[in-house]
Formats: sequence, C-alpha cells, structure tokens
Amino acid sequence: MGRAGQLLCLSASFNPLTVAHVWLIREASRIVPPDEALLLLARANVDKAVTGFPLERRLNLMARFAESRPTFSVAACSHGRFVDKAEAIRSHYPAGTRLTFIVGFDTLVRLFDPKYYTDRDASLSALFSASEFIAANRAPDPPEAVTAFLARPEVAPYADRIHVIQLPPEIAAISATLVRARLARGEPVSEFVPSEIQLLLGESELFGGSPSRG
Repeated sequence: MGRAGQLLCLSASFNPLTVAHVWLIREASRIVPPDEALLLLARANVDKAVTGFPLERRLNLMARFAESRPTFSVAACSHGRFVDKAEAIRSHYPAGTRLTFIVGFDTLVRLFDPKYYTDRDASLSALFSASEFIAANRAPDPPEAVTAFLARPEVAPYADRIHVIQLPPEIAAISATLVRARLARGEPVSEFVPSEIQLLLGESELFGGSPSRG
C-alpha cells in the first residue's frame, strides 16, 4: 500500500489457514472495505505455544493463498499483544493508515485482561486511538455474549470502535485444530481449507516430516 488507506489485518496462528479465516476476511471487508488485507502470522500469540505446522510452512501456505490476490499481503510478527502489533505494523505503512484488526471473541476478551499490561488503560487508550476491531463470535459463544462483553465498564469506552460479526454455525465450527486432527487421521480436509493449499497439505508436516507434494 503506497499511500495511507484502509488496512484490514487478520492476526492468527494460521496453523494452517482455513476457510474460516477466509470467511472472516470476506465478511470484515463488507464492514470496512480495505485497500489491503494483511494476513499476519503471530509467532508469539499470548498464551499459545508453537505446535502443529512449522512457522515457515504456515507462511508458505499463506503466501500461496495470497499470490493470486493483489490486495492481500503476508507477514509475520513476534509480538503477542495487539498494542505492540499495531505499533510494529504502523512502522511499515504510510502515516495516516487506518488499521482494523479482525479477532475472535476469545481474543477480544484477552485484549482487556489486565494481566497483560503494566497500565491497561493507557495501553488500550493508545491502541484504540489509532485502531479498530472487528470481533467474531466462536462456537460455543452465543451472540449475546459479545454484546454483554461490550457493555462492561472497562470495554464500553471503546465499544464504538469494535464491530461485531455473527459467524454461521458451519463456519464457527471450523478450526485449525480440526484440520490438523483430520490430517493426522488421514482424512480429507477439502471442506475446511482453501483450494489453493489443499494439495500442499500433508500429515507428515505435523510431525516434522517433509511436506507432501501430492
């Protein structure tokens, strides 16, 4: 993106990329039409250890998906907190770039957990002054849970910068964990991952083996 514009960022472990990730980006784009959609591999997600696909392999799969989509980009980030991710992202984009993160409800809850901050109020004030969030519920969280959370005293001041997406049950039920489990059992995953990467996935990768070429 050569000029200041709208940047939509989905930060996730992409372990691997699934059709649920793609659905999130598509639906978020209806709310905030982006000039660029950034797939950001979070190498150090808060509270999440690195398991499953090697990080380099995840990036390769993400790049394969993005290569035929001119408005998509792929990057990796070592930061776990969104306040740090936002600062790192902005250092690579023109001043004035409007940044919107796509997150799941579980991530939205962690965003406001005081244990991740020395001064939560100051950090969140800085984050929301220059960023917005699109939050999606995940099974089994009902839509009302998101609404109730936005009304909490510590969250309400930022509620106007948080948009909510309702995931249909068939999308909310899809996860990277499901894909890895099916691969480990030798079961097909064509329903759950983008067509561009289906033939690149192999069970051996989950255990440090060579990528499948079939």
